[in-house]
Amino acid sequence: MQKTVNILNKRAKFDYEILDKYTAGIVLTGTEIKSIRLGKAGIAESFCEFNNGELFVINSNIEEYAFGTHYNHKAKSERKLLLNKKELRKLEKDLQNKGLTVIPLRLFTNEKGLAKLEIALCRGKKNFDKRETIKDRDNKRDLDRIKKAY
Repeated sequence: MQKTVNILNKRAKFDYEILDKYTAGIVLTGTEIKSIRLGKAGIAESFCEFNNGELFVINSNIEEYAFGTHYNHKAKSERKLLLNKKELRKLEKDLQNKGLTVIPLRLFTNEKGLAKLEIALCRGKKNFDKRETIKDRDNKRDLDRIKKAY
């Protein structure tokens, strides 16, 4: 039984309004997948962008494998994402709109042990939207406390 890995981008839901979600495969080398299975990866500051019709995740951090030799990978490099052509065309068309971006939400391994990246088409929030999110979260927390008391 393999341990599942679930690395989240916690700031994404606070900073962005999520419009559409996709699950993409990610092209990795041997030492990269070993580091991910150990949980040594981060997607907090990463984003996705198109290059020649292909989608790449930029600025994702996968630490070097501790037991790797001179074949070890670079920690921050572009990694290709694998989606259907239909999904790629739809995403590329949607990105033509001003203010939209593609952000990774979650890096995980599936039941087969393959690394997958959950990405989302997002629109950036303004400051007043963020304040609204904070207010809703505080109200929900207060309601949960009141319910727990009774």
